[in-house]
Amino acid sequence: MLLLDTAAVAPEHRVSAFRGAFDLASVPCRIEHLGPDERVHSRMHLWQFGRGNVFSTDASGFRLVRTPRHVRMESPQIVALAVQTRTVARFSQFGTDHVVRPGQLMLNDLTAPYGFSWSGTGGSRAFQAPVEQLGLPLPVVRAAALRLAASPLHDLVRDHLDRLAREGDVLAAGPGAAALGTATVELVRALLVSAAGDTALAPAVRAETLLSRVLTYAGQHLGEPDLGPARLAAVHNVSLRQLYSACAAGGVRLEQWLIEQRLEAARAELASPSGRRRPVAAVARSAGFADPSHFARRFRGAFGVSPREWQRAAAERRSPPEG
Repeated sequence: MLLLDTAAVAPEHRVSAFRGAFDLASVPCRIEHLGPDERVHSRMHLWQFGRGNVFSTDASGFRLVRTPRHVRMESPQIVALAVQTRTVARFSQFGTDHVVRPGQLMLNDLTAPYGFSWSGTGGSRAFQAPVEQLGLPLPVVRAAALRLAASPLHDLVRDHLDRLAREGDVLAAGPGAAALGTATVELVRALLVSAAGDTALAPAVRAETLLSRVLTYAGQHLGEPDLGPARLAAVHNVSLRQLYSACAAGGVRLEQWLIEQRLEAARAELASPSGRRRPVAAVARSAGFADPSHFARRFRGAFGVSPREWQRAAAERRSPPEG
């Protein structure tokens, strides 16, 4: 959901519009713009995923300051895991200063004071979730904030958050939005325990979040033909038996799920502007199907038309009427 696009707001009202949109999406804090008010620009989106949400901000330079007074105000007890997408940001909390570069994750405990800023035009994508839903002691959460980059899950979770934001309108409107939010909380929980190095919590969290981690990894590697149960088990350091047990507990038939996801990816690509011009065999390969004939049979079985018929129909739907 689009919260704010200052392109549609008169320059003299942009500061107040920024304030209003931010108040809807996050907790109370002081906002300072690092430039003339008339040059403030921003686009903000907020997508709900169950009890969590994704808050996306692209904006001119600003500084956020959450003080002890703000903390004492009534506000939800949440934490935000954010990926910086553009320009360098600076973040301070609990006496530690962080430089957050594009592609890096940052954890903000919104139950405590903090400072955050960037200069120039920057961007951030944050997943915000209730503290109690994470099911972790705050000392573990705060210890993890200092060591996120050390976790082997850092890039997996970063890429997942980036995709949530890129496809937010579609994903948040789908019937699986709440389940996707729960899965994201589990990924964040696994990341934090891994980063904190909590040996007491780690085994239980690894077991509880295995299916979410597997499906997230698989979704990011669908185009690779060797992606299958054996590789997924090896990547996550579990046996095939453990992998299938986790899938069964979650109601997932893994091989069928992989085929369905690959077919959906191919169908979307065939209907896209670039995909409508690509050979069907090339689209099949990019979705992880090594055999175009096998792909065509599976596609027709799933959608009732051949890949070429679907591609042609998509092109006709996009063609401007003659005359």
